Amino acid sequence: METNGLLFVGIAIALLGAGGGTGRTDVGKPGALTANALPQVYAAEIGVREATGNNDGPRVVAYLRYCGLAEGYEWCAAFVSWCHGQAGYPGPRNAWAAALFPSERTVWAKAGATAGGTPRAGDVFGIYIASKKRIGHCGFVDGWNGKWCITVEGNVSNAVVRKRRPVRTIHAVSRWH
Repeated sequence: METNGLLFVGIAIALLGAGGGTGRTDVGKPGALTANALPQVYAAEIGVREATGNNDGPRVVAYLRYCGLAEGYEWCAAFVSWCHGQAGYPGPRNAWAAALFPSERTVWAKAGATAGGTPRAGDVFGIYIASKKRIGHCGFVDGWNGKWCITVEGNVSNAVVRKRRPVRTIHAVSRWH
């Protein structure tokens, strides 16, 4: 009976994924875009951690290299760009958070401009950093109810994490998918 239990656990892990942010690079084969490919890609990265807390480690290096940078740089926007690429989208491909919010891609803004309606899973949110006088952090919208934004974002506490942020803290939302 114990063998059957272990077999069940092994099958469940194989079907559901072992987690830990191993990533899925098979989701976004070119020409195979689906509505949920991007959320599958970024959700699979939850749990990726920096190696030493210095914007480093194998997966962080992969995000940064996708944008033409070496390890050591802030990587929230590189994570967003890498996920889009893995899902089969050509853009964005930029490691600078502020660059992910061109006006033609803005679907929601704190100032009230809502060209594209309610943000949806896979949209990119931006946080305004007063000391930088620009958007200085970004990640993915995974859920939105008007008061709270559920996010998946990189370079938070040296990892890719899921968070719940008050919508009032979100400066803008762009759509690249």
